[in-house]
Amino acid sequence: MNLIAAVDKNWAIGLNNKLLVSIPEDMKFFRTTTTGKVVAMGRKTLESFPNGQPLKNRVNIVLTSDKNYKVKDAIIVHSMEEMLEELKKYNSEDIYVIGGESIYRQMVDLCDVAHITKIDYEYEADAYFPNLDEKEEWEITADSEEQTYFDLEFYFLKYEKKKK
Repeated sequence: MNLIAAVDKNWAIGLNNKLLVSIPEDMKFFRTTTTGKVVAMGRKTLESFPNGQPLKNRVNIVLTSDKNYKVKDAIIVHSMEEMLEELKKYNSEDIYVIGGESIYRQMVDLCDVAHITKIDYEYEADAYFPNLDEKEEWEITADSEEQTYFDLEFYFLKYEKKKK
């Protein structure tokens, strides 16, 4: 399974259920990478999308404890066990965990690849991604040239779990 996120210098990912910044190249990378694939997320992540609607051209699997929660064109699960059971139906390489913080934390150890857009800036934030630089089982296996969006510098990094 894959993780995909945009993080700042401190591995922050959001504030008040919104992304810290919207970078067109990052959005395009996310769209290109996840289209036709399976995206696993929490309810708040889904609700942060335009009109709270599932992402088009993807299988959307949403975790919520609310048993009455329904969303058209999304598969709703109510526990991490149920989420993992549902994900077994798909090729692991086609699954992308897209947030938020608690979903990333619960699933980081189950994933082998992380696509991280690292933004060279420190934002005010209330949600964070697990810091892969502090986890010795993860290593950067690919990185882009420095990218810029106005005055922001960022990099596309690929982290992979070291083979045992």
